Amino acid sequence: MRLRIEHETTYRYATPASRVVQNLRLTPRGHDGQFVANWRIDVDRDCLLDVTTDPFGNTLHSFAVEGPLDSLTITAGGEVETQDIEGVLHGQVEPLPTGVFLRDTSLTAADQAIRELAATAAAAAEHDQIRFLHGLMLAIRHQLRLDPGATYSGATAVEALARGHGVCQDFAHLFCAAARHADIPTRYITGYLHRPDQLEQESAHAWAEALVRDLGWIGFDPVNGICPTDAHVRLAVGLDHLGAAPVRGARYGGSEETLSVRVRVSGVGRVSR
Repeated sequence: MRLRIEHETTYRYATPASRVVQNLRLTPRGHDGQFVANWRIDVDRDCLLDVTTDPFGNTLHSFAVEGPLDSLTITAGGEVETQDIEGVLHGQVEPLPTGVFLRDTSLTAADQAIRELAATAAAAAEHDQIRFLHGLMLAIRHQLRLDPGATYSGATAVEALARGHGVCQDFAHLFCAAARHADIPTRYITGYLHRPDQLEQESAHAWAEALVRDLGWIGFDPVNGICPTDAHVRLAVGLDHLGAAPVRGARYGGSEETLSVRVRVSGVGRVSR
């Protein structure tokens, strides 16, 4: 499938900011199921985009803009060709040892309720790792109700499960917390999802990947209860949302910052190979 993606992020300030610094993980990388045909990042202010690679292998753009600034808009987009590889990731550069992805973070630490969720899925799987992960994914989808706008960037897996509802990042955090408790290396993924009935979206998507014996890294999308398909575009990887956020930065001066995000994922056509 060939997908066209447009991702616009706008900050507005009630009183002008004196300086803004941003880190962007807004450039998808290629792998066996994903080819980036073209991609571009633009900022509506005069600045220099520095590009490097972060420890997880993500393409990282950084910039600073001097004020006064009453607003700032960052746009990214292009076209990506995808294939359905049944969620199994191959052909991606892996700069870190897999043990790194067993680390808990403040957003993915497990409490007793999460440990019990993992234990229930493990008991039903009867020592079958892939069955456990699929069962965990479906259990999370059953436990959490998708509720756009019901969370914030610092929401934890513990809070999400206790609330019983959240956004896609909450589903992914909960999956990471439970799978790591089961001693399975697991990582948080940001990306995009093509929904033919919902081309305009209010945010990027999120899911998780777990390292399965003899198979490698496999994606699990608890919001939809499926492994990623050719409708998914993989953007960045981290231990949690804060490490894989498409846009993250700091403001100096100013007041009452508001953020608006517009994402559009449209299908251009099928790709014959």
